[in-house]
Amino acid sequence: MIRIASLFFVVFGCPTLSLAQVNPSLIQAGIDAFNAYTLSDAQVADYSRQAVQQMDAKNSVAGPNDPYTQRLNTIVVRHHKVSGLPINYKVYKVADVNAFATADGSVRVFKGLMDVMTDNELLAIMGHEIGHVINHDSRDAMKSALKRSAVRNAVASNSGTLGKLSRSQLGGVADYMLGASFSRRQETEADDYSYDFLKRNGYNVMALATSFEKLAKLSGGGQGGRVAAIISTHPDSKSRADRVRDRARRDGLAR
Repeated sequence: MIRIASLFFVVFGCPTLSLAQVNPSLIQAGIDAFNAYTLSDAQVADYSRQAVQQMDAKNSVAGPNDPYTQRLNTIVVRHHKVSGLPINYKVYKVADVNAFATADGSVRVFKGLMDVMTDNELLAIMGHEIGHVINHDSRDAMKSALKRSAVRNAVASNSGTLGKLSRSQLGGVADYMLGASFSRRQETEADDYSYDFLKRNGYNVMALATSFEKLAKLSGGGQGGRVAAIISTHPDSKSRADRVRDRARRDGLAR
């Protein structure tokens, strides 16, 4: 943080330094640092929308008549707006066991996840990912990605080799969406959001527990595609399933 703040001062705060004397990578780093601290929620959503568009272009997206799309549309027919946020859903025809949601309301579900989950379990997982958006975890991760971009550009100003990578695709914002990790508190709050979402809409809350139990088994090794970020960032799936079961018993929704 100190380095970024100092970098911003050097680029924009020194009245005797002309832009012609500054390496363009250093200017971009200062812009990234500034953006990381001043981005509004609307700007974060716009960055997210652009990043998702890039990811959609790079992945095999199931078409409107694809059985995976038709199944997903049936599952989410009641949930095109969640907690006031408009949601758009697509399926990636990728074997990885993964799903993510971004600050603009984009939800992407991977074929590999749909192959191993029931409809209600998919809703539970999507509810968890949407919970990260509603709780502003995704917004904060975006800002962190921009801060890292600023640091990378500062390095690039000396090496001349990383600038293109750090400036491409919105400074690597698309990459963060598949690799973002959240704190234990954030994960617990997203679990609670999903539980409440299922309960509020009349679904069996135990679907959240059974989805975690499946993920715990899958983390033991390769069934189908690669078990991606949804496992690597959720190492305690079994204990989280137990927590859901305990809460359901307290609520009289399970024995």
